[in-house]
Amino acid sequence: MIVTTVNVNGIRAAVKERSTDNLGLLAWLKETRADVICLQETRADEDQVAQALAPATADGWQLAIACPGDGAPKGRNGVAVLSRTPVDEIRIGCGADEFAHHARYVEVATGGLTVASVYVPTGEAETDRQREKERFMAALGARMADLLDEARRTGRQAVVCGDWNIAHTENDIKNWKGNLKKSGFLPEERQWVTDLLATGWVDVVRGLHPDVPGPYSWWSWRGKAFDNDAGWRIDYHLATPELAARAVTAGTERPGDYALRWSDHAPVTVEFADEKMAAS
Repeated sequence: MIVTTVNVNGIRAAVKERSTDNLGLLAWLKETRADVICLQETRADEDQVAQALAPATADGWQLAIACPGDGAPKGRNGVAVLSRTPVDEIRIGCGADEFAHHARYVEVATGGLTVASVYVPTGEAETDRQREKERFMAALGARMADLLDEARRTGRQAVVCGDWNIAHTENDIKNWKGNLKKSGFLPEERQWVTDLLATGWVDVVRGLHPDVPGPYSWWSWRGKAFDNDAGWRIDYHLATPELAARAVTAGTERPGDYALRWSDHAPVTVEFADEKMAAS
């Protein structure tokens, strides 16, 4: 099972971007080996997402979508999962009424796994936006505790993928000294990730790339951030322990040139061996 996560920074823009040169999201979908793809920040309603991804679904991809509902900001957020394997169940939202219509979490059962796509709020230090982010983090943590408990009780493994908008350690952000007091690298946010890992969740990419800077997955559009690889690693696969132990490769699909980007994020891909291969 190969799982990819990517924040598309607007599904319609990602599909159109460089489409005449055959280098946009749809072209990437044609080439990817992924079995399941978690998308974030689709910024569109359900019909618009389905229309943008119609060529992919025509090729056999199954699609699960969560779009903003009543009371939620339009043209923002939005998460989805594309799967080559049949989707048996879909869950929208991580259980908190406050975020039920915010389209920040969608979870599917497919290929014997639970796969979730999450988009954590950006936040802003010492503001109501940050407090909202913290409430979402608490709700997400509660859902992840349930998934971890299910994995231990039933053996059904899970991976929660997405844009977490938190750089966990100094190795996860190039300019960490300049961001110590900014949302995304606040001590309490980083501690929240540490606490999740302490319960049993595994940061799969970091596990396969220990003690090195990056691999970064987001770079500002501005300046020379991409060219200088001055990025953030904020797109994670957090997996239950047994599934994480089956990870054989993991990395960021960083474009070779700024002009080839169709999002400010790059896809992050993990390959998990099947249980028989892992056991051998």
